[in-house]
Amino acid sequence: MTAHRLKSILESLIFISEEPMSLDRLCGILHEYDREIIRSCLHTLQGEYENPERGIFLAEVAKRYQFRTREENGEYVRRLVKTKSSRFSQSALETLAITAYRQPITRAEIEYLRGVDSGGVIKTLLEKKLIKILGKKDIPGRPLIYGTTLFFLEMFSLKDLKSLPTLREIEELVGEGMQEQQEELPLEDVIHTAIAETSAPVSEES
Repeated sequence: MTAHRLKSILESLIFISEEPMSLDRLCGILHEYDREIIRSCLHTLQGEYENPERGIFLAEVAKRYQFRTREENGEYVRRLVKTKSSRFSQSALETLAITAYRQPITRAEIEYLRGVDSGGVIKTLLEKKLIKILGKKDIPGRPLIYGTTLFFLEMFSLKDLKSLPTLREIEELVGEGMQEQQEELPLEDVIHTAIAETSAPVSEES
C-alpha cells in the first residue's frame, strides 16, 4: 500500500477512537507496516492539519495521538456539547502543580510545601483522575506517593511533562489569577497561559 493510503487509514483509526492512540497501539493494528513508516505518516498528517483555517488538528498528548478542536472555536463547540470548563479551588491548583513538578511525592511533602492539611484536596484530585497513587515510599511508615496521570496530560494537551513551564511560573500565574477571582480558577486557563508564555522545559520525573 502507498503512504497516501496509510495516511488515510491512520486518519480513520484516530478519528474513530474514543481515546488518544499510541504509536504502539497503531503499530499493533497496522502490523503490515513498518513502525518508522507509520511514525513518518503521523508527522505528515500533523503537518497537514497545522493549517489554522481548519477546525481540528492532530495533537500529540501523553505521547498519544488524537484529533482535537481548535481552542478559538471552544465557545461554539461548548454550545453543541453543553459542557463547562472544570474549575478548581486555589488549594487544588497548588496541590496539582506541586504534584506535577515534584513527583513522586508524599502527602506529608505536599503539606510541608503548602503549609496546610491537603488530605481532602488529594482525594478530590484522585477522584478526578488527575493524580494517582504510584506506590509507597521506602521510609518508616511507608507513606503513599503520588504523581500525575495520563489524563492530566490529555486534559491540557501536553505531550509530556517537559511541555510544562517551571513551577515558579505556574505559581506566579495562580497568584495573579487569585487577585482577580477569589473563590475559583479555571485550571486549564492557568496551565494554557503558562505554556503560552514560556518555552523553558523542565525535567520529566518518573
